[in-house]
Amino acid sequence: MRKRIAMISEHASPIADPGSVDSGGQNIYVAHVARNLAMAGHQVDVFTRRDEAAPPEILEWENGVLVIHVPAGPAEFVRKEELLDHMGDFTEHMIAFFKRQDAPYNLVHANFWMSGLVAADIKRALGTPFVITFHALGRVRRQHQENNDEFPDQRFKIEDRIVKEADGIIAECPQDERDLVCLYEAEPAKIRLIPCGFDPHELWPVEKECARTKIGLPEDEWMVLQLGRIVPRKGVDTAIRGFARFVKENDVPARMVIVGDASKSPDPKLTPEIGRLLEIAAEEQVSDKILFSGRRGRDEIRYYFSAADVFISTPWYEPFGITPVESMACGTPVIGARVGGIKYTILDGETGYLVSPNDPAAVARRLAELHKDQKKHARFSKQAIKRVNEMFTWEKVASKLADFYDDVLARVEMLQEIPVEKGKNGRVAEDNILVVMKGFEDALRAFEQSQEVLGESVLEAAETIIACLEGRGKVMVCGNGGSAADAQHFAAELVGRFVSHDRRGLPILALTAETAFLTAWSNDVGYEKIFAR
Repeated sequence: MRKRIAMISEHASPIADPGSVDSGGQNIYVAHVARNLAMAGHQVDVFTRRDEAAPPEILEWENGVLVIHVPAGPAEFVRKEELLDHMGDFTEHMIAFFKRQDAPYNLVHANFWMSGLVAADIKRALGTPFVITFHALGRVRRQHQENNDEFPDQRFKIEDRIVKEADGIIAECPQDERDLVCLYEAEPAKIRLIPCGFDPHELWPVEKECARTKIGLPEDEWMVLQLGRIVPRKGVDTAIRGFARFVKENDVPARMVIVGDASKSPDPKLTPEIGRLLEIAAEEQVSDKILFSGRRGRDEIRYYFSAADVFISTPWYEPFGITPVESMACGTPVIGARVGGIKYTILDGETGYLVSPNDPAAVARRLAELHKDQKKHARFSKQAIKRVNEMFTWEKVASKLADFYDDVLARVEMLQEIPVEKGKNGRVAEDNILVVMKGFEDALRAFEQSQEVLGESVLEAAETIIACLEGRGKVMVCGNGGSAADAQHFAAELVGRFVSHDRRGLPILALTAETAFLTAWSNDVGYEKIFAR
């Protein structure tokens, strides 16, 4: 069913260039999710703060997507750490805008905690349900940044309120889901794990020679890439120190390219972290091997990813981390920190390597391995491309979000019809309903994910079994723990006729056979058929 969706992203506009101050993964997420939802037939209006005087209030950005610039605070750049005081004006403008519409919004999708505050206030005022993607959690940020975290302490209570009042919460990776449950006591029934993605029409492998020529770099150097916002928590210093150690220990003609800045020409005055990193490069005696390339447009980054031999992403923490996915989409293996979403997207030893944060020695070792073993490098590249195309495209992300919206709206509608009463154990009836629905939703998602991931593997297993039986072999199957019963049941289906009533029994033996074997089989066909068999 076509929906009208209000997407809030108070500081991260979909039309801003990623890589500059306060502009990164959230901008990319909002832009691609809005675009792909619109392509699926939904109307998406993105509400973002007006941060310059010129833009129109309503911009027809793409077919099916409007960008609404909300007057909240001065029409100029304001650091996101200082935006909370303007969220009241943001909310008032949105409520007035909602009331002027001929057709209501079905749902609000908030991005980041301040957008979540706006969405929660809109829900109280108008009853519009909302879901939220936090993108980063305040308590996690404070754990890692401590006194360098400049967001107000009010953030924690506001996030607690959002978690309680949201109708649905999108976790971007398993660690994000655990943090929501453990640090915020989020109801697991509300949470849906939906990762970020990449656009195959924007990012794909480009021949290395062509990519190097495009960005003006020589072909005879081994190239290491770091791309993203240049701030301390991104761990670019670890990447530089690891690269320096790799060069010294292996005497390799190599270059490290660092992409990202507030401007296209790297400027330590605009991005103070660049100054610190230049000092580190000088300290490590690799200044002549480090190239800061400044901010690059989305139409350029595939050439940088494709030109690189390895991409490094070693942040202290990372809620998801889009750039490792984008690198793998271009066939470039990733050395990433074992944190947050990075440890979810990278398959260690298959599409790249995972290392501990702040461990330059580990980065150097993995760089050396990939440099010396070109067969492994080629295998990682191939497997990386396959993995991200199977799991992490924006089209798949938007489809999963649309399904989640449907589930949330169905749940909201159902709960409106259920009287809120205390049960015998003091729990609210609607909580029990949520748990039951969560179970069904999890089961359906498990089947959907199995269909996506296991299709080829199931066929390979079937072909192996067929080859064995055609060669007059016998199949033995076993399992451990609960899987033992599955093994026995599987054997029973092949010894029995399963859905083919005329075929002969097949020679298969469950090595864990016991009474459970007969129980499983008899439940399906009855004891008389077992003994007749």
